[in-house]
Amino acid sequence: MSPGNASPRIAAIDLFCGVGGLTHGLILGGIEVKTGYDIDAACRYPYEANNSATFIQCDVAKLTADEIRKAFGRADLTLLAGCAPCQPFSTYSRSGRSKKRALDWQLVPKFGRLIREVQPDLVTMENVSQLVDHSAFKEFLDQLTGYHVKWAVIECSDFGVPQSRRRLVLLASRLGPDGLEMPKESGVTCTVRDKISELPKLDAGEQNDEDRLHKASSLSPLNLQRIRASLPGGTWRDWDPSLRAACHYKATGASYPSVYGRMEWDKVAPTITTQCFGYGNGRFGHPERDRAISLREAAMLQTFPRNYKFVPPGEPILFARLGRWIGNAVPVRVGEVIGEVLRSHVGLYK
Repeated sequence: MSPGNASPRIAAIDLFCGVGGLTHGLILGGIEVKTGYDIDAACRYPYEANNSATFIQCDVAKLTADEIRKAFGRADLTLLAGCAPCQPFSTYSRSGRSKKRALDWQLVPKFGRLIREVQPDLVTMENVSQLVDHSAFKEFLDQLTGYHVKWAVIECSDFGVPQSRRRLVLLASRLGPDGLEMPKESGVTCTVRDKISELPKLDAGEQNDEDRLHKASSLSPLNLQRIRASLPGGTWRDWDPSLRAACHYKATGASYPSVYGRMEWDKVAPTITTQCFGYGNGRFGHPERDRAISLREAAMLQTFPRNYKFVPPGEPILFARLGRWIGNAVPVRVGEVIGEVLRSHVGLYK
């Protein structure tokens, strides 16, 4: 343990780390993240450029316990953290799934296998809320023998994230059960205005000269007419009938009133998805500009800092790649709260 009255030093490994949303939050919460593992080699730059941690390109399903133990190094306590991809539960992936996506849920019990073999002092997992109803979650819990476990489905906006996002958060500890739960909601809501209103003005198809990530996708002439007819918080039903798409006249179209919608300044955003840069993919219209939100705005609604670096200088900004990275990330603020909770929990058992 650390000498004197100093808090125990917690060293963490982040599995399925992506561009570092959970890692960055844990660091802000006072935890030393040593290494992040992810299969996407392109995540190395954003992960290492923003975090004092090492990125290792790796298929986590093939990672060994010995490799993780070596990465932990010397520490008072160890934390194994991660957000295993669960694409089958995504609303946007229910039609036309690939075989690979249909098997992605298997990464959850593989995460559990590593916990069983490594036996870290602490564990945290963040994932889609629907996982609790799937056999993969029960299999994961079965791997946590010897741990005190607490889990809950949280609404991220209760913790300062300016979007509606329901997520499963699990905390586990070999130390004991006390303090092992997310705090009650603060009652203070962070809004779209709070987070992105001070960014430079931008039109559809434009990119800010000083921040390349502040880039908005182009709009077709028809979609430009549609967004000009869209009210903040409204739906396509507000449009003149001549602007409606064929799908709006089908029975299924009534189920998607937020598609082609604008956000509202003084409310939280909808869930930021991998397609959030597209006006027609959800309520992703800017509250007042005639465009979809920019990639930087999407990242900030995921509570990444405004200066978070995603792409090396000189490399192109690719909407599909950046959208996937941002939409799949753990909101930084959620990671920060998890870090704070675990440090407080550990302090009870010093």
